[in-house]
Amino acid sequence: MSERILGEFRPGELTCRQLAQLVSDYVEGVLARPVQERIVAHLADCDDCAAYVDQMRATIAVARDLPAGEVAPPVREALVALFRGWAGRAKPPG
Repeated sequence: MSERILGEFRPGELTCRQLAQLVSDYVEGVLARPVQERIVAHLADCDDCAAYVDQMRATIAVARDLPAGEVAPPVREALVALFRGWAGRAKPPG
């Protein structure tokens, strides 16, 4: 997937939108080394994306501490609807 996202732009250039699409894989450490290096370089120059990555890391850390359990179907449906509404309006950094 990262090759498809990165292939749409000039070599060596990484946009904020591309970073937003790759952030989960980056935080999980599963991207190829050249892609990781492009992200690191972008983060060194982009405070907004650096803050975004920090927020993602914090969210993952908090989520890991949540107890395992099943979410009641009505609560799950409400959360999914809320997320879909938010995702449809949200813009990635940059």
